[in-house]
Amino acid sequence: MIKRFFGYLEPLLEPNKVLVLYGPRRVGKTTLLKELLKKTTLKYRFDSGENIRVQEVFMSNDFDKIKEYVGDNQLIAIDEAQQIPNVGQGLKIIVDQVPGIKVVVTGSSSFDLSNQVGEPLAGRKITHILYPFAQSELIKEFNIYDIKSKLEDFLIYGSYPDVFLADLKQEKIVLLNEIVDSYLLKDVLALDGVKKSRTLVDLVKLLALQIGSEVSLTEIAQQLGANVRTIEKYIDILEKGFVIASLGSLKRNLRNEIRGKRKYYFYDTGVRNALISQFNDLSSRNDAGALWENFLFIERLKKTSYEQLFSNRYFWRTYDQKEIDYIEEYDGIFHAYEMKWGKKIPSAPKVWLENYPNSEYKIINQDNFLDFVG
Repeated sequence: MIKRFFGYLEPLLEPNKVLVLYGPRRVGKTTLLKELLKKTTLKYRFDSGENIRVQEVFMSNDFDKIKEYVGDNQLIAIDEAQQIPNVGQGLKIIVDQVPGIKVVVTGSSSFDLSNQVGEPLAGRKITHILYPFAQSELIKEFNIYDIKSKLEDFLIYGSYPDVFLADLKQEKIVLLNEIVDSYLLKDVLALDGVKKSRTLVDLVKLLALQIGSEVSLTEIAQQLGANVRTIEKYIDILEKGFVIASLGSLKRNLRNEIRGKRKYYFYDTGVRNALISQFNDLSSRNDAGALWENFLFIERLKKTSYEQLFSNRYFWRTYDQKEIDYIEEYDGIFHAYEMKWGKKIPSAPKVWLENYPNSEYKIINQDNFLDFVG
């Protein structure tokens, strides 16, 4: 069993606060929750948000009924809490009215759950995101040689736990298609505001073909026969549903720096490849560099999220095609990274060095990537 970054949830629990564990389906949230309940000495109540009776209790907004639901339990654990209407208000009643109570909830959609718990639980919640397996987790279980030998598999099949642990390639493909059907088509399409499911599915497939490239929402809207506001809304839903993550452009000093553009990456490269039904070996495809960039961006996101390393993130490009894939800004310094799948080691663009002298520049390749994401 691969040990997750959080390991054991109990140290994260605080009296009269709600621990909210976000993340897409099938990344291990329920497993962590059950591991907590198996080991805790606290008297607990465990429910699913899909339980109709639990939904009725929380929807009642009745202090006495909700306190009766808690009873003499010291810990309340609810899986898939976003399924409960008005869950935030009900959780607020629990942590405000039951002295010393500890609460943990999971949710596979930050769109639904954060909307419901945001205002009611202001100052009353602790939030963490659980991702598919991170390189920073796997490096504690496997030696460097083994991880590097699986690198092509990570780019093709991603790092969802079930997929990573599957032995056969065909089994991995079947699992990835199930994940796409369940969490993309079931969860994301069920989110509030999605009126044209075909438009959203076509949008996510278009984004899958443009990873690592700047995306024009106007052009996408024209291709899909939709207006830009609809595309913006659906992209926001895809981000909050843990399908994609975005990266904005840096513009500070130069007149010809591109501004206002964004790149979109998938939280899992296997999901991205499943969307376009492309599982060929990297040697026979033309998107290896884009997959590498997506993989490194997301693995860095996992690492910085888990370790709470805060920074501003950008890509950089000028209108005359000078570019840097990824930049972090912290401690008053720009840390620039060029992500290369091959052996080529380009120098930093001269115009970058001239205009951002207080910066660092590194190439991230197959030899040193674990220093960046591990």
